[in-house]
Amino acid sequence: MEHTYRLVISCPDRVGIVARVSQFISEYGGWLTEANYHSDPDSGWFFMRNEIRADSMSISLREFRSAFARVAEDYSMRWYIRDSTVRQRVVLLASHASHCLADLLHRWHSGELHCDIPCVISNHENLRSMVEWHEIPFLFVPVPKDKEGKDEAFAQISGLIEQHQADTVVLARYMQIIPPALCEQYKGRIINIHHSFLPSFIGANPYRKAYDRGVKLIGATSHYVTGDLDEGPIIEQDVIRVSHRQAVDDLVRLGRNVETAVLARALRNHLEDRVIVHGNKTVVFD
Repeated sequence: MEHTYRLVISCPDRVGIVARVSQFISEYGGWLTEANYHSDPDSGWFFMRNEIRADSMSISLREFRSAFARVAEDYSMRWYIRDSTVRQRVVLLASHASHCLADLLHRWHSGELHCDIPCVISNHENLRSMVEWHEIPFLFVPVPKDKEGKDEAFAQISGLIEQHQADTVVLARYMQIIPPALCEQYKGRIINIHHSFLPSFIGANPYRKAYDRGVKLIGATSHYVTGDLDEGPIIEQDVIRVSHRQAVDDLVRLGRNVETAVLARALRNHLEDRVIVHGNKTVVFD
C-alpha cells in the first residue's frame, strides 16, 4: 500500500473550494494520487476526498493540520486528514451465523482489510474455535431477554469495546439491537449488515418476508447503526435475482453470498475513508 495522507472534507458549496485546497496542498509540495469531488445541488453541500503522497509533503501531518485549520475555517469545513499506514482497530460482534464473520476474518488474515482486530465479542459460544484459530481473543457476553439483563450485558460490551480502543465496530450478523447510548457514542463508526435490500423487510426474518411476498430480487444492505432500527445511513447494497423455484432456504443460501460481499465492501470503503455521512445519507467515493 502506498503511503498517503487522506484529506476528507465536507462544507457548504461555493466557488473556489477545489482551487483553494489544491493551492494549499501544492504550496507544500503535495502530490495528489487521487482526487474525488461531489456537489449536491439539493443540500447545497460539497464533498471532497484527496489522497496525497506522504513523501511529497514538505511539512509533517501535525503541521498540515495546524496550517489547514485556517483554510477550513474560511470555508466552514468539516474535515480530517488521516495517515493511510495507521491501522484502525475494528471490534467485531457476532451471534450464531458464521458466514460474515468468517469472510471478514479471511479478508483480514489475507491482508485485504488493512486494520487490526483486537477482539470478537459474541453472545454465543459456537464461533469461538474459528476466531481463536486466527489468534484473536473471543469474548463471550450472553445477552438475557429481560431488560435488566440486557442493560448489564451491553454495559459490559461497551466497556470491552472501550477497553480494546475500538475505532470501528462491525456487527457481523450480530442479532441484538444496539442500545441508543452506544449508537450515539460510536456515531458513524458502527457498521451493520442487514440481510435485506432496505427499506424493504426491516427487522427479523426478512428472507421469510421476502419469500411470502414473492419477490424476484433479494439483497443485502450495509449501513451505519443509529438509534432507529435499520434506518441508518446506507453505505453499500447489492441484489441477486430469484424466482418462484427458490424456497426460503434457497433465498437464505443465495443471500449469504450477497451479505458477505456487501459487508466487506462497506468496511473497506470505511477503512479507506471513502464514506462521508451527511444527514441520513452517504457520499461514497468508491
